[in-house]
Amino acid sequence: MFVYLALEICAILIPLLYSYDRKLQFYLKLKAVIFSLLFVGIFYVGADILFTQHGIWGFNPKYHSGIILLGLPLEEWLFFLIIPYASLFLHDTLVYLYPNTKLSIRLTTVVSILLVVCLGALVLFNLNKAYTSIYFSVTIFAIILALISSVKILSQFYLTFLVILIPFFLVNSVLTGSFISEPVVWYNNAENLGIRIFTVPVEDISYGFSLILFNLLLINKLAIFFEKKSVNGNSI
Repeated sequence: MFVYLALEICAILIPLLYSYDRKLQFYLKLKAVIFSLLFVGIFYVGADILFTQHGIWGFNPKYHSGIILLGLPLEEWLFFLIIPYASLFLHDTLVYLYPNTKLSIRLTTVVSILLVVCLGALVLFNLNKAYTSIYFSVTIFAIILALISSVKILSQFYLTFLVILIPFFLVNSVLTGSFISEPVVWYNNAENLGIRIFTVPVEDISYGFSLILFNLLLINKLAIFFEKKSVNGNSI
């Protein structure tokens, strides 16, 4: 049963179909998106390989293709392209439809400081839990980086992420064992807080948040770079 692959196909289908919508014009930043997904994905895949090797999580062969590369099934490699792509598309769609729906800079800063403090405390009290301590730390870094480099993106993302969480939980609930007899992805609860929303470890929210935010920040920089390069090239 290719449950994992089927979920990914469902997740990417609509974003792909509407990427060339004339109003949204998501296709104009596809080059930046692809570069970003590959670059950010390298770090997350590397950590994924290490986590799998150390038994922090693993994959049920019953629900994936059986094609394994460096200890990860093919579907897990595709995850770092498909899920961020779909999430970025949804973020852009929401920003396009509701351009003025965002937090104020002051509120964004306050929310960011509170998150950093709370996540920092959880890290300090759970240094023995790899998933918790590492990815909460990564999220802290992502928030601080966003505050420094592009607080506007962060002010929008705090709200769009609340919407992104809806399909996120639908997909992750199945992956972690909801609606099927066994989980597609299993977790070693000794390495996380053991707190689950439905069947999804709470750390997955932090994981997804940082993964998408890093891509948003990099895409913003790359889009500016490619635009300047195009203008300079046309002017020669």
